[in-house]
Amino acid sequence: MPDIADITPPDDGSRSRIDVHHHFCAPEWLEWADGQGLVNRKALPPWARWDSAAALDLMDRAGIATAVLKPMLPARYTTSEQLREATAITLRAAAEVADAHPGRFAFHAPLFLDDLDASRWALRLGLDELGAVGVNVTANYGGVYLGDPSYDPIFAELDERAAVVDTHPHNLPFPGGAGAPGAVSVPGIPNFLCDFLLDTTRAAANMIHKRTLDRFPNLSVILPHAGGFLPHIATRVQAFAGAFTPPLEAAMVRDHLRRFYYDTAGPMSPAGTLLATAAPDRILFGSDWPACATEMVTDIAIPALTADPALTPAHHLAINRDNALRLMPSLTSLTPAPARA
Repeated sequence: MPDIADITPPDDGSRSRIDVHHHFCAPEWLEWADGQGLVNRKALPPWARWDSAAALDLMDRAGIATAVLKPMLPARYTTSEQLREATAITLRAAAEVADAHPGRFAFHAPLFLDDLDASRWALRLGLDELGAVGVNVTANYGGVYLGDPSYDPIFAELDERAAVVDTHPHNLPFPGGAGAPGAVSVPGIPNFLCDFLLDTTRAAANMIHKRTLDRFPNLSVILPHAGGFLPHIATRVQAFAGAFTPPLEAAMVRDHLRRFYYDTAGPMSPAGTLLATAAPDRILFGSDWPACATEMVTDIAIPALTADPALTPAHHLAINRDNALRLMPSLTSLTPAPARA
């Protein structure tokens, strides 16, 4: 018999994670936006001050081999030209980060679906010229949620490319359009705590309602924060499928629920409910850094995910690494393979 000290535990990918939810507010964008009078850098939250050294420190502590940057451009733009300039600065900054740290970073291209021409331009710049591995969109634009037919021209182009579409909540819609971007829905309760999860849930429900994944079958849509409230109300949504207008079939709702991808950014709830909604090959590791502080990621989120009783070592390897490689094969050339027994 081998000595117990010689037995290598099964690889779970915990030292070679691929993080699909790493926020990136480019320092170059911040400098430009401040100079344009679009933001007051002193008033922006800490996550808007992204730093490569701090990012790599978090990644090394958390066992993250590669982080896919999720670009953030938190300002209101007055013209399409200004939006394009902001996007170009951010994309080129992301590409420079990836080039400067081989194997450690990839990035998505940010699209603003309320400006279709600018989105087409950003899609080509990001995917064709600079090597983005997917695109990032918000759950709604001015209260018009993902799945709305007005976004079909961009979704058709993305479908032709079999693109990865990463989503995230942002500015919440207010009745009658009232409320400035970032305005709090309930005084004393930050929007990210509750409302962001509802924003993602609404977007997913609207994509189900509009049969987005049937009409654009080559898209791979990632829902953040384990799908918001969606896994927790999956049975309810199926049971009341006939309440949609027009009504849906429960089987169709169930099928769409299983076709989304879900990331673990959060910290998320215990995985049992998510696994009842989505197969293990549809779950991806996400840190939510730096929106989630380093200690939140290393001391709370990752230990909770590691100790989750619903997840086996095979599940962990898939979630930490293998699912992302299958979804975004170009990451294979970036990310070193984990050591195996």
